[in-house]
Formats: sequence, structure tokens, C-alpha cells
Amino acid sequence: MENGLPGLAKILIFTGLLLLLGGLLLWGLNKYPGFRGMPGDMVFKKENFSFYFPLGTSILLSLLLTLFLYLWRKFGG
Repeated sequence: MENGLPGLAKILIFTGLLLLLGGLLLWGLNKYPGFRGMPGDMVFKKENFSFYFPLGTSILLSLLLTLFLYLWRKFGG
């Protein structure tokens, strides 16, 4: 009988790689002054209050993670 540690290790490594890739992407996008976010992201600004709601980014991340998990289950493990 096999314990779940090798599977957990794979998940942790993959999660770490995803976080690294996301951090590098955000760091690189900061160099482009015209990048204000994804279409669909909402920004509300008042005199001394601003609220940023990343709706477009959330939808895109959800679609990408859903696709990845589907492919992982189908072909991976």
C-alpha cells in the first residue's frame, strides 16, 4: 500500500512552479506602462478611495486552471 506523499510532493512542486511563473509574469508586465490590466477589470475611484476588482483576470485564471486540471486528469495522473 502506497502513502500519498509522492502525489502530494508533485502537487506542491507544481503549485510552486505556477506561483513562480505568475510572479515572473506580473514582474515583467510592470515594465510596460500601457498595461492597465485585462479587459473586464473594474476600477472605481473617488476622491480618496479606489477599488480594483479584477473580474476579467479572475475569469481568465479560472478558465486556464480548469483547462489545466482537465488535461492533468485526462493525461497525467
